[in-house]
Amino acid sequence: MVRQSFDRNARLEESIRSVLAELLMFSVKDPRLEGVTVSGVSLTGDRSIATIYFSIWGDEERERQAADGFAAAGPFLRRELARRMRLRIIPELRFARDTSYAYGDHMERVLSRLHEEGLIPPPEADGTAGTAADDEEDR
Repeated sequence: MVRQSFDRNARLEESIRSVLAELLMFSVKDPRLEGVTVSGVSLTGDRSIATIYFSIWGDEERERQAADGFAAAGPFLRRELARRMRLRIIPELRFARDTSYAYGDHMERVLSRLHEEGLIPPPEADGTAGTAADDEEDR
């Protein structure tokens, strides 16, 4: 029974992400939300709260503007979500910046610096660097 609930949550999260992304592209006219991407959705176990992760290029001021835009558009987004998805319980929408892209960019810069300093070997030139398990499969 737990697995079924997890699968349903995953499907609902993806459906919510898709609907919200479409709404942001075609229905929301707030200029503070231009260029904002819905990168993920996380539902609580009882599906009463959905955390919507968004990504945006820019500084903290741009992030603040996007958060203000979501605060203003939140009721509209929730109402449209209810209309399009026909769920029994429409989750409360909470918005949070997705920092995984910034973290990935930071890690890329750290690895580049370590390569430049010779502390770790450079990646394979042809991009076919694999794991030991990949090498084992090739044999």
